[in-house]
Amino acid sequence: MRVLGVSAFYHDSAAALIEDGRVVAAAQEERFSRQKHDAGFPAQAIAYCLEEGGIELGTVDQVVFYEKPFLKFERLLETYLAMAPRGFASFCRAMPLWLREKLFQKDLLRKELAAFDPAFDWRSRLLFSEHHLSHAASAFFPSPFDDALVLTMDGVGEWATTSVAMGEGKDLKVLKEIHFPHSLGLLYSAFTYYCGFEVNSGEYKLMGLAPYGEPKYVQAILDNLIDLKPDGTFRLDQRFFDYCTGLRMTNSRFDALFGAPPRAPESPFVPLYMDVAASVQAVVEEAVLRMTRSLAAETGARNLCLAGGVALNCVANGKILRDGRFRNIWIQPAAGDAGGALGAALAGYHLQAGHPRVTHTGADGMRGAYLGPGYEQDSIESRLRDLGADFEVMEERVLIAATADALAAGKVVGWFQGRMEFGPRALGARSILGDPRAPDMQRRMNLKIKNRESFRPFAPAVLAERAGDWFDLDRESPYMLLVAPVSAARLTTPLTEVKQALTGLERLQAVRSAIPAVTHVDGSARIQTVAADSNPRYRAVLEAFADRTGCPVLVNTSFNVRDEPIVCTPEDAYRCFTTTEMDVLVIGNCWLTCE
Repeated sequence: MRVLGVSAFYHDSAAALIEDGRVVAAAQEERFSRQKHDAGFPAQAIAYCLEEGGIELGTVDQVVFYEKPFLKFERLLETYLAMAPRGFASFCRAMPLWLREKLFQKDLLRKELAAFDPAFDWRSRLLFSEHHLSHAASAFFPSPFDDALVLTMDGVGEWATTSVAMGEGKDLKVLKEIHFPHSLGLLYSAFTYYCGFEVNSGEYKLMGLAPYGEPKYVQAILDNLIDLKPDGTFRLDQRFFDYCTGLRMTNSRFDALFGAPPRAPESPFVPLYMDVAASVQAVVEEAVLRMTRSLAAETGARNLCLAGGVALNCVANGKILRDGRFRNIWIQPAAGDAGGALGAALAGYHLQAGHPRVTHTGADGMRGAYLGPGYEQDSIESRLRDLGADFEVMEERVLIAATADALAAGKVVGWFQGRMEFGPRALGARSILGDPRAPDMQRRMNLKIKNRESFRPFAPAVLAERAGDWFDLDRESPYMLLVAPVSAARLTTPLTEVKQALTGLERLQAVRSAIPAVTHVDGSARIQTVAADSNPRYRAVLEAFADRTGCPVLVNTSFNVRDEPIVCTPEDAYRCFTTTEMDVLVIGNCWLTCE
């Protein structure tokens, strides 16, 4: 049985194809359209999935959309009615779009699918899942667990903002929910907005900024913004927010609480916004910990799956892991709305059609998240020649050695191999690699290659079996979704001394560890462990680098520049390479230099 899942019309549109319960392909539309967080119908992502599966739409048994538009419209109307007359301007702005397009999404989907196959029987084969059920399905069914508690936290779906489900075998049942407007995701997004970042894309910047500040406003947040109960349930005081009815996330009452207006985008960072970021991060961590502790005690579950945008908060994930209430944790690598496409397909297969789960051939059902397009060597060479690129073709052994030599010499390498990753993280298929030992590597990669804020941390990729020697992590983290401390043995300067000597962004100047390029100012790192069977060529580079340097760690950041999606094609990679200060580009067996 073949099922195509689709997410669209909010942000991070995507498509995913499963066949007989196994994931065949999945990709975000942004990678093809080159529009970051593209919300449009994922026509190119669907075309890719069908091509990868070697099929046409007419042979697909179900197409499942990741949410139910009518329930979402119901929430919109009830919210405006409850808040009236507040929000009338926002209501007038939203209604024409809903009445013209969103309310009739079934008809819109039918028309878009007709472009692939005019005879497609959409009346019997087009289905709709609920938003949080799609998230939960994306987390549980590919997980390595026979049974698990599934916690989904995001901004909002139809009504749910937080939901708890229990998965067992092919069954997945939602047990309870917290409803809009009370939302940890929207709380975090409100602070994202207040600190001058873009909502729905800048939340990870807020998480990266938090360690530069002090959590001075935790009590102010708990006293005024969120009523957080001992079991982790919560309510938000809507007097401080405008996201229900306004055209911004916060209001003047929110500004007065912190004594300043929202930070203007691109303006300098002052201590206030760093402290505010640190404070909301601490509050969200506390809320999530209270919730997971309560759920563990209530259900006795030992396995936990996470999905929804809040599950991309890898600092909070690390806290859950170290808290120890659950023996095992698995997080969907495409935890945001893109992953909803995969979850919708899996919900259709298991919950609608009733098929049993399949046995995973790897550690889980995500195939390392390498689910996007890949390119054969002949195609790569042809495409590069068409671009007028000057390149050398190397056999694999020579290529690995040359790459490791370049990295050990302090060069920055664009690394394009195999199938593209699904989700927001580069995992060694579309990555930029560097030497983590170089004190200037973080600043160089941020400002001269990525063209992004200097405070942004980079992630380490580490050989899985040696991760414990470098980080306080006792398990694998293949999807870069857990933050853990750098091992004390690798720290060169006590963090207390750094904090006493330097404040704010000045802390970037301190060399804190033997791998400063991937050590955040609080001594932590967002870790990707690379196992022997995960990505052979990527792992071979790590092994070769370790042989030369004694360090089994590399800087791994996504192959893109600021405000652009991760590269998808060889053409994308070449253009990115030629417009930045990368030293080397490796695509397949092709070796290119900037000289």
